[in-house]
Amino acid sequence: MTGAGAGLGRQHALFLARQGAKVVVNDLSVDAADAVAAEITATGGDALALAASVTDEAAIATLATRTMNAWGRIDILVNNAGILRDKSFAKMTLDDFRLVVDVHLIGAVICTKAVWEIMRAQRHGRIVMTTSSSGLYGNFGQANYGAAKMALVGLMQTLAIEGEKHGIRVNCLAPTAATAMTHGVMAEASLARLDPALVSPGLLALVGDDAPTRAILCAGAGHFARAHITLTIGRHIGDGDGAAEAVVSHWDALSDRAGDLVPAHAFIQSERELASAGMAAPGSDSAVR
Repeated sequence: MTGAGAGLGRQHALFLARQGAKVVVNDLSVDAADAVAAEITATGGDALALAASVTDEAAIATLATRTMNAWGRIDILVNNAGILRDKSFAKMTLDDFRLVVDVHLIGAVICTKAVWEIMRAQRHGRIVMTTSSSGLYGNFGQANYGAAKMALVGLMQTLAIEGEKHGIRVNCLAPTAATAMTHGVMAEASLARLDPALVSPGLLALVGDDAPTRAILCAGAGHFARAHITLTIGRHIGDGDGAAEAVVSHWDALSDRAGDLVPAHAFIQSERELASAGMAAPGSDSAVR
C-alpha cells in the first residue's frame, strides 16, 4: 500500500488489515508509516512499515524483497501515493508538471514493476491504480494531475490484458475523499461528507478472489459507480476531396452514443473501421496508429 501514512492510504491499509491481509505500509514519512503499522498491529493484525519514495526504483525493489523475505508472497498492490501542484496550465511550470507525473504515473510503474514477476510466478495478483475524475473528465487547474491520472487508466488497461493469463487482475479506483490533497479544492460542506473511510470498502471488490479486471470504480461519500471508455458505432466517410467536410457535417451522427460499446482491446477500433470500409479485420500482428 503506497502513500499509506495518512488520508486514503491509511484508511485503505486499515481496511485491508481488517479483512485479514498482511499489510506493507509504505509512505515517504517514516513516522507516518510507523504510526499506521502500529495501529494495525495493536488490533492483532500484521504490518510492516517501510518508508520509501515511490520514485526511488532501488528503494522500492528493496521494499519488495523485504516483503517477500517476511511473508513469501505479494498478492495485492495498491498504488495510492500522490501529490498535487495545482495551477492553471498558463501558470504551471514544466517542473511542476513533471513532478506530478513522476510521482503518480512513474511511481506506480516502478511499484508495479517491482511486484510483476512475483505475481506472474505465483500466478496470482491484484493491482489497483488510483485514478481520478480529474483524469477521466478534466478539471480546471489540474492539467498535470489529470494527465497522470488518465495515463494510469491506459496502464491499467494494458497490464490487465498482459496479466490475465497469469492470474493478475488490474483495476482502477477513482476516489473522492476529504484528504490533505483535496482541502482547499472542495467546499468544506462537501468535505465533511467525504470521509476517506467511505471509499476503502470498494477495494474488496477490486482485490478479492472474484475481482474483475479492467474495471474503473468511482467511489465517494458511500456511493459507488463504474466509469467506462466507450466507442460509438460511428459513420464511414471514405476518402476524396469532400472527406474533411463530411466529417464535420456528420459530426452528430458519428457522435451518437446509441449502441456504443466498451472495446475489449485496442484492435476493436481498427477492426470496426476496416469492416465499415468493407475490408477484413486486421490480424493480431497489425499495428494500431
